[in-house]
Amino acid sequence: MKALDAAMQQKTISPAAWAQLLLLGFIWGGSFIAIQTAVHEVGPFTSVLHRTFWAALLLWGVVLALRLKMPRDAATWGAFFVQGGLNNVIPFTLLAFGTKHLETGLVSIFNASTAVFGVLIAAIVFADERLTLRKAGGVAIGFLGVVVAMGTENLHELDLRSLAQLACIGAAFCYGCAGSWARSRLGHLEPRVAATGMLTAATLMMVPLTLMFEGMVSFDLLPQTWIAIAYYSLIATGGAFLLYYSILAKAGAGNLMLVTLLVAPIAILIGAVVLGEALHPRHYAGFILLALGLAVLDGRILSLLSPGRRNRV
Repeated sequence: MKALDAAMQQKTISPAAWAQLLLLGFIWGGSFIAIQTAVHEVGPFTSVLHRTFWAALLLWGVVLALRLKMPRDAATWGAFFVQGGLNNVIPFTLLAFGTKHLETGLVSIFNASTAVFGVLIAAIVFADERLTLRKAGGVAIGFLGVVVAMGTENLHELDLRSLAQLACIGAAFCYGCAGSWARSRLGHLEPRVAATGMLTAATLMMVPLTLMFEGMVSFDLLPQTWIAIAYYSLIATGGAFLLYYSILAKAGAGNLMLVTLLVAPIAILIGAVVLGEALHPRHYAGFILLALGLAVLDGRILSLLSPGRRNRV
């Protein structure tokens, strides 16, 4: 991961970037309870359609206000549709299903495995992202964390809860694939343009899927459902994309990876305080292993422990 290593070496986190990083962690940490609130009244497909449509509308406003040029060629829009499927349609739907049947904190723990899948998939796809001994160790520890959090008994029998957990893991896998696809096909685009095209394509895909599986979208919803939809679409999706790229410019990709470690604890805390959720000890053990795996992938802890080791991993 040459680009990631360079970002780690060259970028430091300023107080302003730390503040934005924490804010993004709280925004994404709160999205799980918002999704759970919405799926009490609307189906998973409808909840995702709301998420992509309102977020795309917000980003189109930004693109028009800044007079950014949207691409018009078929190849780029084809890439947008693939990215919209990998980064929005499939994972958003899987997470909506998972959140309906699991504790929000547990969903956030499985979601933290995104970075682990991302590193593994990038190592398979890109020659310059080879799986070094350090990365292989981080991936192995991360996957062990997923298995511990899920529980070995859930690997032997498939019930609704087991399927919901597998759905969340599947969403993390899709996010990992989306990262490699974005690098190979959309890396040349201005980030806000790429996000707008992706969410637009995702919305166009969600319309027929929603009509097919859940029928016409109803706008006669409870106030708390609309508040939840507004939060996870406008704030936790559209607004979070803008914040994400702002942090990327200030702190680099390596430091931005730290947000993965922030989201799950925040989501667990919110779930405990607001919903009274109590997770099983194995869920916390799984997250600790996942966090350790991410720390090993990040590499900076190892470099602090052994300064001369960084160039060997």
